[in-house]
Amino acid sequence: MLFYRASLDVPVELAYDLATLLRAHRTLIGTRRGRRALGCYQQAVLALRWFRDATRIPALARDAGIGLATAYRYLHEVIVVLAAQAPDLHDVLAAALRSGQDHVLLDGTLIPSDRVNEPHRRSDRWYSGKHHRHGGNVQVLCAADGTPIWTSPVEPGSTHDLTAARRHALPALYPAATKGLPVLADKGYTGAGAGIHVPVRRPGGTHILDPVTRGWNSYINTHRAPVERGIAVLKKRWKALQQVSLCPQRIGDIVAAALVLTIHEKRY
Repeated sequence: MLFYRASLDVPVELAYDLATLLRAHRTLIGTRRGRRALGCYQQAVLALRWFRDATRIPALARDAGIGLATAYRYLHEVIVVLAAQAPDLHDVLAAALRSGQDHVLLDGTLIPSDRVNEPHRRSDRWYSGKHHRHGGNVQVLCAADGTPIWTSPVEPGSTHDLTAARRHALPALYPAATKGLPVLADKGYTGAGAGIHVPVRRPGGTHILDPVTRGWNSYINTHRAPVERGIAVLKKRWKALQQVSLCPQRIGDIVAAALVLTIHEKRY
């Protein structure tokens, strides 16, 4: 058997922060000292390897010297603990208003999944015709500079962005817009309502738009562009989001956990 040294390109302080959260969780649920196969720091490293490098869970179990079922259980526990720390949408919008931001950015992204196996042939709910693959639709809210600040619960991949936004984001975004915090989005959110600004679609049979409308579209597209960077921050930094090999129903919590890791990592 070949042995080699490896490193993980995340701040060691992030592992300590996660270990602290896990220690508090164990205390809360009454776990007695010495009853776990791994300590809090070791469990944190196991989860960070999965999030950062999408390391296969059998490899994580082997390296940690634990069973496969235990590795899955520890990983799911970390996801739950981190997702519980995710910011609330109302709190995020209130903070944006206090800081004087003039707008926020909204977009949806597909988190691919290869574990779609629902009874009664309902797996097509998770198939995105737009992306031609299975996965979950997650709405991402970013600050004006593209920093991700909130993510929504997951919807099946076949769900339209506007439908997902109506379920999880728009009820909170409307009041914020009336207070001076509009939302910039793409054409997929056309018809979302007041305060949600999108480019104007070209009317049927018309080949060009008037100069004023073209200027508006250019303004919206330019200022909403950073949302793509914000989504990339999550999906490229945390490679587990590029192909989730857990139940697709967990995608919302996984993305929320990645957001919490991103927020913690920015402190170092």
